[in-house]
Amino acid sequence: MDGRRKNPYQLTDETPVYVISVAAQLSGLHPQTLRQYDRLGLVSPDRTAGRGRRYSARDIELLRTVQALSQDEGINLAGIKRIIELENQVAALQQRVAELSTAVDGAAATLRAREAQVHASYRRDLVPYQPPQPGNALVVWRPKRAKD
Repeated sequence: MDGRRKNPYQLTDETPVYVISVAAQLSGLHPQTLRQYDRLGLVSPDRTAGRGRRYSARDIELLRTVQALSQDEGINLAGIKRIIELENQVAALQQRVAELSTAVDGAAATLRAREAQVHASYRRDLVPYQPPQPGNALVVWRPKRAKD
């Protein structure tokens, strides 16, 4: 949870508010079709204490999608159920990727801050040793002294 309390009276796309007759009108389907979709697990509305179905705006959209896939695309109900399951799985995975990306970004920021602390703790009067590179060596030539 994000720490904020949700307003129980605020309506969202997931708030179950429509009875089956209204949901049927909004989706353009027969109430018996909605019951069949519920039995098959295609669109599962919330239930009231008395076991009555309550559909949300998201459920209505899903009913329209099921109908379009069935009538326009010719996909059978088992195929539609599999499509819905895969779409839900993709959405869950995208959410997980977003969570992990946030965690990685936080860890990277922490690492950069720690690295900056370590660099700040270095003594500034010391110069790091670097071994001479081939071809960059300085050769001092001195002529040989004559022997007395």
